[in-house]
Amino acid sequence: MAVIDHVAAPRRHVGGVPFTVMPLKDAIDKIVDLGSRPSDKGVAVHFANAYNVALADSDPAYRELLAAGDLVFTDGLPVAWVGRRLHQDLASQWTRVYGPDVLVGVLEKSNLENPRHYFLGATPETLDALLSQIQNRWPAAVIAGFESPPFRTASAKELAERNVRIIKSGATLVWVGLGTPKQDLEVRRLADSVPVIALAVGAAFDFLSGRKAQAPVWIQKAGLEWAFRLASEPRRLAKRYLWGNPRFVVAAIRRRRGL
Repeated sequence: MAVIDHVAAPRRHVGGVPFTVMPLKDAIDKIVDLGSRPSDKGVAVHFANAYNVALADSDPAYRELLAAGDLVFTDGLPVAWVGRRLHQDLASQWTRVYGPDVLVGVLEKSNLENPRHYFLGATPETLDALLSQIQNRWPAAVIAGFESPPFRTASAKELAERNVRIIKSGATLVWVGLGTPKQDLEVRRLADSVPVIALAVGAAFDFLSGRKAQAPVWIQKAGLEWAFRLASEPRRLAKRYLWGNPRFVVAAIRRRRGL
């Protein structure tokens, strides 16, 4: 699937994933702009880190899914480091474009008209806390709708009903927090079904709601957020980092050599 014209931006590969190279500020402005004007086409936005690259390296179908993304931002600092080294023509533009930071930045630029936000994912408790935080911190941001879907796989009928709810809400941005890779599949499905900007933002709901602790800024800047999260949730995140990090390194080296 070709990237649609109005989201065109430089793209460069790291470990088989074609990343959109764009500074954080420009990425926020791009999302605000896309969510503030009418469109008859949906847009799939992914935020990919080392784990996403590792998954893409091990699963051709997932790799194709990310390749079809209209915007694939650099969610992880190690990806930005590798990208700058491999593609020095865009090194000055290649910054971390972290899902939670983009969500906050877009909310800060939201007004009483645009964009119109829809939140899909997390538990009801996390979603309630998230919406409360948004209403307190960014009262001008329009919350068009929200839902916490069941953890099981949704039926075709349920997905069609979800589409109808989103359309009726008038939402222009649909923030999706369903975990990897489920959320990436959903933003692609939404973009193909509904004329909205669908964004897979991972743990942004948990962090912004205050339900989970976010790594201190100095840890993030050191590229060690993965260690902070692993220490916080070792059982749930062990595979992600203990398998994903080495696989990312191997994928980046191998594909750089054309193997």
